[in-house]
Amino acid sequence: MKSTEIHPADYDSHGRLKLPFLFWCVLFLQARTWVLFVMAGASRGQGDALLTLFYPDHDDFWLGLIPGVPAALAFVLSGRREQVPHLWRTIYPLLLLAQLALLLWQPWRWLTGEALSGPAIALMIADAVSLLWLVTNRRLRACFYADPH
Repeated sequence: MKSTEIHPADYDSHGRLKLPFLFWCVLFLQARTWVLFVMAGASRGQGDALLTLFYPDHDDFWLGLIPGVPAALAFVLSGRREQVPHLWRTIYPLLLLAQLALLLWQPWRWLTGEALSGPAIALMIADAVSLLWLVTNRRLRACFYADPH
């Protein structure tokens, strides 16, 4: 039996397919700039220093917020997916597109002069694994495209 098969334990008490744990990890990874933004806001006087540490070019920071928008929508809509099924189905391709953009963004930054670093390489690897998981996980796709009835 494959580990990607859907089992009865994968359903919640309402009969909906549970979203996999790794889905939440991927959303967190996609929304990493938003997480940094919240952390900077919560750190009071050191927020600007924190943002500058991760994004010396503030334009990169603002661009980094864009791929996190589908992840934020997925967070908000995940509990109400049966109420807005068409919008929920639209989130999946947006997540794929955002993950692809994140994967391509880091090498683009290196090609435009940013120094190669260990954390940047680790993020690129995490982005590649996340994209592969988003594309290949049958249970996740079923969470987006399964017939609610």
